[in-house]
Amino acid sequence: MWNPFAKVPSDTSPSSRKEELRSFVFLSVVIAPILAVMIVASYGFAIWFYQILTGPPGS
Repeated sequence: MWNPFAKVPSDTSPSSRKEELRSFVFLSVVIAPILAVMIVASYGFAIWFYQILTGPPGS
């Protein structure tokens, strides 16, 4: 039977800490900026496309 309060063995070996650091650096240096640029670009594209369909503001 599954026990949610059972102790989970902690794997804090140097290799797992190194992999965790490598993953964190990859996510924060590579993925986060790419994701931010993609979000801003898609928002700009959505506004641009909306203005193509409805015309510029104030017209």
